[in-house]
Amino acid sequence: MKNLIIYVHGKGGSAGEAEYYKSLFPRDEVIGFDYRSQTPWEAKKEFSAFFAVQRSQCEYLTLVANSIGAFFALSSLDETLVDRAYLISPVVDMESLICNMMQWANVTEQELAEKREIATNFGETLSWAYLCYVRKHPISWNVPTCILYGEHDNLTSIETVSAFAKQHRAELTVMPGGEHWFHTKEQMQFLNHWIRERILKDVCG
Repeated sequence: MKNLIIYVHGKGGSAGEAEYYKSLFPRDEVIGFDYRSQTPWEAKKEFSAFFAVQRSQCEYLTLVANSIGAFFALSSLDETLVDRAYLISPVVDMESLICNMMQWANVTEQELAEKREIATNFGETLSWAYLCYVRKHPISWNVPTCILYGEHDNLTSIETVSAFAKQHRAELTVMPGGEHWFHTKEQMQFLNHWIRERILKDVCG
């Protein structure tokens, strides 16, 4: 049976981005997951169903996930569906991120509870249901995992990602000067080296 790499994109991305990773995993089949979920409760159903089918058809399944896609995967999947994970700029504490966005928008918890949803001037809509869900459903993750984090990530602090890595025994790599969105030539070269080195050393299991 085949070894399968499933790429999960971030906000505004697409399954087509999986093409980039084919050169990094030349011996394996690489596919992108074109998910439709906008919330973790939608992802819980969509992700688990898709990965269950894929896992039944391969010998070994590796997850490569980015940003909010990583959060949906962390919230939806477990060690029965994923054998190894590479997480790039993952959102690992959604409650903290939502609370930060509330501060940026000058919105109190009471206001959000009363209005249920509040649009912000930075393109995000704050949701009371979303905040309540992530509080009630903390991430439980027992998959061998490597995390790549940019030093200047504006969504997740180094303290938050470090705490997550320690709690879940994940290997954490910080790119000096890196951003949340890995896109420059230097950043992509760093990402390429990070993955190839871990495959060679079998760091993530």
